[in-house]
Amino acid sequence: MAESSLIATMQRKPGQAEADFGRLDAKTVVRNIYILFSGSELPITGENQEIMYLVEPATPLPPWFTEEDLATYGALYEKSGFRTALKVPYRSLNSLHEGFDLTNLNVEVPALLIMGKKDYVMKFPGIEDYVRSGQVPEGTHFVQEQFPEQVNQLILAFLRKHS
Repeated sequence: MAESSLIATMQRKPGQAEADFGRLDAKTVVRNIYILFSGSELPITGENQEIMYLVEPATPLPPWFTEEDLATYGALYEKSGFRTALKVPYRSLNSLHEGFDLTNLNVEVPALLIMGKKDYVMKFPGIEDYVRSGQVPEGTHFVQEQFPEQVNQLILAFLRKHS
């Protein structure tokens, strides 16, 4: 993964993402995030470039994310801000090991992780070793919003199998 990726930038420079997001209204930030992360490639910024400015204003929303969705999410983030959303999970990755023995990371109980097969996360080296089921073939990072029925069916099948 390129050192200038969004995740690397958010971990490397505390406050950078908040500053980037703070230059725009909440609705524009949500719009840009949904456009950037609905693709199958991780958005990469250049030196001194902000992630929010990778989206051209004329770029349409993903077809499964409506203007009504955007208005609702924008209003919610206008109230709460983005601080909590930025902490989980990206910022917590480096602090997870503090005070914990992480030598055996196997999940010993039934667990289901649902991901879009086209999510950029699926391109991280070694990820296929951990994600064996629960993939939605055409899904990207927002698979639960793109394909809610498929996600619901995977959850129900998992619960039937393990109840």
